[in-house]
Amino acid sequence: MVMTPFDKPIYTTKPLLPPLESLIPRLQDIWSCCWLTNDGPQSQILEKRLAEYLGTPHAYLFNNGTVALTIALKALDLKGEVITTPFTFAATPHSLSWNNITPVFVDIDPISMTLDPACIEAAITPQTTGILGVHVYGIPCHVEAIEKIASHHGLKVIYDAAHAFGTCINNTPISQYGDISMFSLHATKLFHTAEGGVLTFHDENLKKHIYSLRNFGLMGDEISSIGTNGKLNELQAALGLSVFECINVEREKRKQIKSYYYEYLNDIEGLHFIREPQNVESSYQYFPIRIDAKHFGCTRDELCEKLKQYNIIARRYFYPLCSSSFHYSHLASASSTNLPIAHQMVKEVMCLPFYGDLNLNTIEQICNIIIDLHINSLRR
Repeated sequence: MVMTPFDKPIYTTKPLLPPLESLIPRLQDIWSCCWLTNDGPQSQILEKRLAEYLGTPHAYLFNNGTVALTIALKALDLKGEVITTPFTFAATPHSLSWNNITPVFVDIDPISMTLDPACIEAAITPQTTGILGVHVYGIPCHVEAIEKIASHHGLKVIYDAAHAFGTCINNTPISQYGDISMFSLHATKLFHTAEGGVLTFHDENLKKHIYSLRNFGLMGDEISSIGTNGKLNELQAALGLSVFECINVEREKRKQIKSYYYEYLNDIEGLHFIREPQNVESSYQYFPIRIDAKHFGCTRDELCEKLKQYNIIARRYFYPLCSSSFHYSHLASASSTNLPIAHQMVKEVMCLPFYGDLNLNTIEQICNIIIDLHINSLRR
């Protein structure tokens, strides 16, 4: 089969953009009241809808997920050491460093790619104050095991749920677990406000504190704490409300695309799907696979380069490990001998293009290129 490169790049993901006409009435409301930021009507409506959708009593919007996560750690007054994963985006450990907290990296589960509970237990010291887990690709952490560990040792639990918008375990929203969860609303996410983030939590006592930290530490006219400016503006909130009207259709499209990938790539030796457990409702955020070079015939990096020749931009996500950065590599917990599974996975995992506008012909061509490389590599 002769295959030619795509005329335009096929990226790993693509922003979900609502019809422009759905945004115009909301912009007219903003122009009418001249309220552009500072907890305006659009933001208040969006927070209520997010709370309902994510199954939480409290949902506070932020200008981005990193600021939201940083404030979540501050709100819980975490200090000393916090256990986290090396297999994540840089924002996860950076949010700890911004709070003068030392990240303690532990290894991951080879199936879920999330924190290995056994490794968490072994890493707890008298300086440990919390656990910062990441629901990788929307696949949940071992939340029940983590809850038991945290309860036994008196630790707080925060989840970086950047990929997990809409994820449920046995029909229970992922926001029900941990003390605070952070969902990213970046343009690459299923639901977005171009840039943004949201914190969900249940403790009523955190409500005023988080609100204050998001708004310079102000409580009324008084400075109650050292806060920052983490507010989402009304234009972004209006975009989010319009995107909200599209996400159910987008989820169904991605569900179908996922089934196509499974059908085309199911029998390729050395190519492994990273699936959610059967009791988990997917967030449909990314479509990750693993490439076992020995059995597939070439490495993950070689496959990425081959796809790039056809204008298909697959992503080595996550790569490299955060623990390998010179900012963290000096830590004892960052040693490769402490993180053998993470060091293996970071060489194998990649995300294929995955968004609702992908058509069947495009998916078929992507899969045929992968199959062709697999066959030709084994013939060498």
